[in-house]
Amino acid sequence: MGDQPTEHLETELKFEVSPDFAVPDLTGLVDASQVTEPEVRLLTASYFDTGDLRLAAAKITLRRRTGGTDAGWHLKLPQSAGTRREMQVPLDDSATEVPAQLRSLVSDQVGDERLRVVAVLETRRTVRNITGPDGAVLAEVADDLVTGRVPGREPDTWREIEVELVSGGPEVLAAARSRLTEAGARLSDSPSKLARVLSRSS
Repeated sequence: MGDQPTEHLETELKFEVSPDFAVPDLTGLVDASQVTEPEVRLLTASYFDTGDLRLAAAKITLRRRTGGTDAGWHLKLPQSAGTRREMQVPLDDSATEVPAQLRSLVSDQVGDERLRVVAVLETRRTVRNITGPDGAVLAEVADDLVTGRVPGREPDTWREIEVELVSGGPEVLAAARSRLTEAGARLSDSPSKLARVLSRSS
C-alpha cells in the first residue's frame, strides 16, 4: 500500500515582481521579528495531469519535486481563498508513475485517464525565514526565479515571491504584503506556478 500521505494546510500570498526587484528589509514586520540570511535552493518539479487537464480545471496540482527540503510527491487541493490542503508522500524509484495513494485522491476527477507530465518547472529559490523573538519561524519568504516548460512550447521565465505561513498568524501575511507592495511587488493573478505556465502556453 505504500506510505500514507502526510497532510498540512498551506496558506500563502504570491507576488509578481520584475527581474530586477529588490526585496525590501523584512525585519520588524510583527513583534520584533527578525529575518534569517538568504539560502539558495534548486528545485525541479514535474506536474502531472490528464491530457485534457482535468486536475488543473479543478484547481488541483499534482507534482513530483526534487531538491530543497520538501522533495517528494505533492498533491494540493483547494481549501479556501489563499489556503490549500497539501498531501505529500516520499519519492520512489519511478519518475513517471503517480503513487497509488495520491491517485486515489483524485480518482473522481481523473477517472480512467492516464496521468502524465504536462509541465516541468525549474526554480532557483532564495529563502528567507521571518522569525519571532523566541526564534520560531513565523513565515517563509521564497524569492523564485522560475523557468517553466510545456511540451511543444517555448520555455517561459519569470520571477515571483511567495510568503507562506509556518507558525505565524494572518497579521504576518498582512504586514509582509504591505512591505512588499510598497517596494513594487503586486499580488499575483495566477493561483499557482503551474496555472501560469499553462495559461502562457495555451
